[in-house]
Amino acid sequence: MICTKKITSDLPFGSEFSPSQIVLADLLDLASANQGNPRALEGAILDRYFSTHAAARPEGNKDGDNNRGKLANNCKLGLIAYGIIDREARFTPFGEMLYGLRGDKVALYEGLARHILLNLKGMTLVQCLQDMVAAGEEITLDSLRESLGERGVHFPRGGKHPSMMRLWLAKAGVIVGARWQVNPIRLRAVLGADPADFPALARFTAQQRAFLLALANTGVAEPQPANEIARLAAATYGVRFPDKSLPKDVLHALIAAGYIEAIKTTKGRGAKPFSVVPTEKVRAEILGPLLDQIKNQIDPKLLDLLTKPLAGILAEILSEDRFLSGLALEALAFKLMRTLGMDYIATRLRATQTGGAEVDLIFHSSRLVYARWQIQCKNTARVALDDVAKEVGLTHFLKSTVIVMVTTGEIGGEARRYANKIMSDSNLAIVMIDRADLEGITANAAHLVDAFRREAEHAMALKRIDLGDA
Repeated sequence: MICTKKITSDLPFGSEFSPSQIVLADLLDLASANQGNPRALEGAILDRYFSTHAAARPEGNKDGDNNRGKLANNCKLGLIAYGIIDREARFTPFGEMLYGLRGDKVALYEGLARHILLNLKGMTLVQCLQDMVAAGEEITLDSLRESLGERGVHFPRGGKHPSMMRLWLAKAGVIVGARWQVNPIRLRAVLGADPADFPALARFTAQQRAFLLALANTGVAEPQPANEIARLAAATYGVRFPDKSLPKDVLHALIAAGYIEAIKTTKGRGAKPFSVVPTEKVRAEILGPLLDQIKNQIDPKLLDLLTKPLAGILAEILSEDRFLSGLALEALAFKLMRTLGMDYIATRLRATQTGGAEVDLIFHSSRLVYARWQIQCKNTARVALDDVAKEVGLTHFLKSTVIVMVTTGEIGGEARRYANKIMSDSNLAIVMIDRADLEGITANAAHLVDAFRREAEHAMALKRIDLGDA
């Protein structure tokens, strides 16, 4: 007796649930009319889309009838796999939302694409495609299965699961052409990753949006100097702030909208700047959507840590619970890079695998030029040369342009000298953040800008080219 193991898929089954075979708005109407009756739904799908399939067969041919029935059933299974209906053919909450959008094609396809990206491992597919295109690799279902497998995402050999996802993402403009090309502008628009795409921020100016996002990213609920938040926002989002009219141009509108409270402790000439405190609306309408963008990519327990200020995260790193300290170390990397407005890609090595001692994450930024940042966070007394060498060795595989070494201890002298040599001889930048920097950032979030600017100027000095004889 031969025993075969059923291969499960991390990507949704989508055979016959395809925009090349069905019209989504019409299919949603059929699903609505037949809720609670899977057999009736299958019959309606067969009549609408597959009744003429294999029409060359003689009338009443049993094999042909069975084949058409399987196609209709596959389409129904696709609706289930994509989370639109349940096994009883009733709309899920997402299905209800999608049904409400059926009169607006753009919103309908964007809604499905966002669901695919955030809930069905679509972002992993997109990131895999971007990496393969950048490496000049030919994209086929076989090569894609191998590359996705390296990222822990599997689908059966011969399965067309990614192809169906690609067709739906193409309807929203996220993937264009037959070469699996990702349109990053449409990707950001569909995800709502740009500040202007947050409904709560749409009515504000670019300065006001940047200020509010920077304040939210600090996670600090205590009063902070408004001018320091403006400095952080300027460095993060590339927005210039007025030197003397910050209250009038930025703060007053945010106070009136109920997002911040402002405190002025002194009056008259030479008065200190306002201190600002985020209200609960910031947590609900700004921080919540920011975390929603990554909630399906990370450990749910990590989300709670990400709402804490840096001081709270550093305290958790000292926990004797290795799992908790490991998550806190991961949260530290998230906090630093999200404060700088970076976009999360993946976690390469979870801290739980190293007893809470280290974690590797990958972020990227597409402001002006694309850059990929690999972050190594270590909860150790000292970063050694070997720690930096390991990260440098991984840059070719990860296609990184920046390495960030973060430690709750110190950076060793040999490690710094090795990093200097690498930066002098290559296009890599290596950023070193140690315990003193973390203490400075805890006291003032804008110190993160100073630390990264210091490291950038150091890298530029090492890479300075003598053009005197050019």
